[in-house]
Amino acid sequence: MAVRTTGRLLRGMVAAASLLLALGAESGPAAAQGRMDARYSASLGGIPIGRGAWVIDIADDHYTAAASGTTAGIMRVFTSGQGTTAARGNVSGGNLLPISYASNIKTDEKHEDVRMTLRGANIAEFSVTPPTPPNPERVPLAESHRRGVSDPMTATLLRVPGSGNPLSPEACNRTQSVFDGRMRFDLQFEFKRMDSVKAERGYQGPALVCAVYFKPIAGYIPDRPAIRYLVDLRTIEVWLVPIAGTRVLVPFRMSIPTPLGEGVLQATQFVSGPRAARAAPSSAKTQ
Repeated sequence: MAVRTTGRLLRGMVAAASLLLALGAESGPAAAQGRMDARYSASLGGIPIGRGAWVIDIADDHYTAAASGTTAGIMRVFTSGQGTTAARGNVSGGNLLPISYASNIKTDEKHEDVRMTLRGANIAEFSVTPPTPPNPERVPLAESHRRGVSDPMTATLLRVPGSGNPLSPEACNRTQSVFDGRMRFDLQFEFKRMDSVKAERGYQGPALVCAVYFKPIAGYIPDRPAIRYLVDLRTIEVWLVPIAGTRVLVPFRMSIPTPLGEGVLQATQFVSGPRAARAAPSSAKTQ
């Protein structure tokens, strides 16, 4: 139980809660340039179990996002784990267009590697190691399930169109389609409330709190307890804050009830701002 729980929480941490927090790119005016450097802590029932880092860089025509995480605290007594997740793509017409996604998770008992190549909102190629074991009870994945989807990392970057305050209730109200290499699922979001957050370093201010509902589509076993538990949950929440200089919102905090206590991913550092301008090459020769 400890190993399986650690793997799920670590995967969520290093992918910025990819399974539960995927929020999708929204069409609209292109966001300004910006960069975020954040650090997160993960806890279960109030006990520290992990820590992670997340760096996002958004330029006029491209973006990159990378996260890493490791187990910490008392969880190391039961198992150790670490992982990395990264995505990159283009920015065009106000949309984030993913090109590639990679996730690598290692624990004492398991090593999982996922890689995907995307064209627009379609999965062009993907590989999963180890492969998903065959099971007649698993809802089969079809080619159509890999179309009109987002990769888990890009999906955590919520773009808000328009020119008003991006922290508006309407930003929550959406449904996002996600493919993570093994499963195709929908995430439905609803506005819950406004709140305020404060990192030990960096951001302090308002946050948009959204409720998150999980709906599996394909690649899952319906009778699996973890799936039934997630489908029935109505108390998952995510706190969203903006990357300064952009109209992109990202998770600052998430809360997920589990049978072992409340799972919380919380930013301890959230430093963001406009990207540093690159100096133009000088045509003058230094004497």
